[in-house]
Amino acid sequence: MIHYILRRIGYGFLILVGVNVFTFLLFFAVNTPDDMARMNIGGKRISQDAIEKWKLERGYDQPLFWNAAQQGTAQLTQTIFFQRSLPLFTLDFGSSDTGRDIGYELRQRVGPSLAVALPTFVLGLFTVICYALLLVFFRSTYLEFWGVALAVFMMSISALFYIILGQFLFSKLLKLVPISGFAGGADLFVFLALPVLIGVVSRIGSDALFYRTMFLEEIGKDYVRTARAKGLAETAVLFRHVLRNALLPILTSTVAVLPLLFMGALIMESFFGIPGLGSYTIDAINAQDFAIVRSMVFLGSALYILGLILTDISYTIADPRIRLS
Repeated sequence: MIHYILRRIGYGFLILVGVNVFTFLLFFAVNTPDDMARMNIGGKRISQDAIEKWKLERGYDQPLFWNAAQQGTAQLTQTIFFQRSLPLFTLDFGSSDTGRDIGYELRQRVGPSLAVALPTFVLGLFTVICYALLLVFFRSTYLEFWGVALAVFMMSISALFYIILGQFLFSKLLKLVPISGFAGGADLFVFLALPVLIGVVSRIGSDALFYRTMFLEEIGKDYVRTARAKGLAETAVLFRHVLRNALLPILTSTVAVLPLLFMGALIMESFFGIPGLGSYTIDAINAQDFAIVRSMVFLGSALYILGLILTDISYTIADPRIRLS
């Protein structure tokens, strides 16, 4: 078991290194340090001295990977990659291109992101499983037909449409909740009610069809026919046998997502004005702040790899035969 986990961690680390290098190359293939300086200083008609000063203050005056002007190990260490990207592996995010502490921003914004993501995830998972079980319970009936049709229709609609429709209906017309914003304390529920509702509704379509397929596959197996032969009610068969035996594929779509809850929802937070990690990433992309973008890409990749490792571990717990592969 320990060797299995260590092997998965080693694979994940190699992937993380590749993502870090690729992100670094991709960003500097689009922007040069001079371009970054012009954008952050604010204007195209700025002197070269101002550009060089900005680059010197932030360490962008050095070569990308190899500093031929230095001697020994300094040829590697006195580079932008070594000083700006490698510290990410120690969770040292440094400062943004505007001079703000990225680590402080992350700590301040992870709370609002979790406040939206956790209830959306829990309520969404519960709703989707119940919806899929109802489709299976009423299989081969008109209720299943229209339920599947509704799921396909909901799956075909963009999440952006749900956001705009929800803001127009519940905020502008009915005036039940604020159209955007965020507050702590007792007002937290008021500001989060609509984003959570939209997050749950937007995932019903595709996830319900996926779970329905899994449950229908389990329905046709021998242990289900044996349970029915013993006189168990259909609800008992679904919840006590089918659902429990379908937990393994459900783990694939849940455990791997858990670490990504810290990253927040990019579109949701931006439209609702929630000061979370998602809106922080969008703002950094618009401002072309390389320091923030590389930090968020690295953090998201690390959390996603962690989720995959947790999924592998949960698989071995659910089915010990997997660890032998």
